[in-house]
Amino acid sequence: MNRKTVRRPGAAEATTVTARETARPEPFKLGRDGLVWLVFPALLVLSAMEVLLSGRDLTQSFLALQREVQSLVESTRHPLLAWVQRGVSLMLIAVCLERMVSHVVQRKPVPAPMLTWTFLFFWLTTVAAPAVFSSHPSLSHEYLYPLLLGLACSLAGPGDRERIFAVTRNALFVFLLASAALIPVMPSLVLDTSYTQGLIPGLPRFGGLATHAVGMGMLAQTALVILWARPLKHGWLNAACWGLGLGALFLAQSKTAWLCFLLSGTCLMAVRRAPDAMQRAGDPRRSSFGVGLCLLVIGAVLAALVAVLAFDLPTAITDFFDTREGAQLASLTGRDRIWVVAMEEWARQPVFGYGLTLWDAGYREAIGMPQATHAHNQMIDTLARSGTVGAVGLVLYALVLTVMAFRYARATGGLSLALYVSQALLSISEVPLILIDYGSHVMTHFLLIVAVASGAAARVQARAAPVVPIEPTLRTRTAP
Repeated sequence: MNRKTVRRPGAAEATTVTARETARPEPFKLGRDGLVWLVFPALLVLSAMEVLLSGRDLTQSFLALQREVQSLVESTRHPLLAWVQRGVSLMLIAVCLERMVSHVVQRKPVPAPMLTWTFLFFWLTTVAAPAVFSSHPSLSHEYLYPLLLGLACSLAGPGDRERIFAVTRNALFVFLLASAALIPVMPSLVLDTSYTQGLIPGLPRFGGLATHAVGMGMLAQTALVILWARPLKHGWLNAACWGLGLGALFLAQSKTAWLCFLLSGTCLMAVRRAPDAMQRAGDPRRSSFGVGLCLLVIGAVLAALVAVLAFDLPTAITDFFDTREGAQLASLTGRDRIWVVAMEEWARQPVFGYGLTLWDAGYREAIGMPQATHAHNQMIDTLARSGTVGAVGLVLYALVLTVMAFRYARATGGLSLALYVSQALLSISEVPLILIDYGSHVMTHFLLIVAVASGAAARVQARAAPVVPIEPTLRTRTAP
């Protein structure tokens, strides 16, 4: 811990001041922090334009919708969208290269070398190796964009973090507002009125300008988590954003997004309130808090006993899984069949996998699963695409993210832990860590890298702060 020593002439003792206690976040400076923050709203703009120009109709059946969207995206892509994507790609390359070159020129230390090197290893094992050595090799310039963005994000400092999260928060709520504004204008584009698997019968499912309702739910919960950690200055605007975000999250009807938000919010509360709560619980002068906590635990145990004994909860659960909805939940809405296909591909090519073109249009048509755009599980998808080599890279990268997300939770105000929990939970049914392209579906992954790297950078800056003695100015008293 760095300390500043203040000595006063004639004083018998020295007064010490902790430098870390007096440190304040540094303001954003364009020349120093670069323009990486521009990439995140650009990803949302690209996603919104892709949906707007696709002409999709969410009232159609799911399989027909998948075929329509795939044909529109891959076969008859709108020329305007192609030019927009080229512009975003060029901007991403320029911004990320400028960030990395300026970091080297200024001779700044890498905030978290372990994070940077493991991210590079993760890309090499899950993208580069299967692109060359898998059973279906393929090379594409799109594989390089996530690499550049990830390396640039791993150099983020506290100034970068505040600017990136503030801009991303604002862009996400503009995205949600634009999606909601299209409900009376183009309802079939943003609402699925034929959805029947929700908790409330007849309630339309809100897909908005995201590629899928699950994606809309995850974007809404990410926006709410950032708003929670970094609220807006105006109270009325903050309340309006909370209403918009919670409404989008509820109408998306994604149980995964609901659970992610619940756990992420719990992590934020734990990081921000746990130290004070523990201190209050152990303070004999504040016994009411400890008594209330004990009563809450006793109440939860009694409620569980009543559910088991009075309402025969085990039998009710068994009866539920005998229903159509229960059977669908037990099979994870058909994902178990996709997992079987993916594991068979890994068994055929255990070292480097099938390749990065797995789950493309031709493969889905061959297996008769047009809805299987990925394996719906991060580990299984990595095993199928990149083999055992990719799985090793994924495990190592996930371990580093786990340790650093917990380590720098306090330094980031809980953001690193909240985003990590969200990504870890989403990895059970989706593939949020995939690095073969870029878009709104991988935005939270790169925000997590920014949060972890900036937490490490704050610690590096605190350790490198020089200890400078502060000498007081001597004042000469004039005799009356």
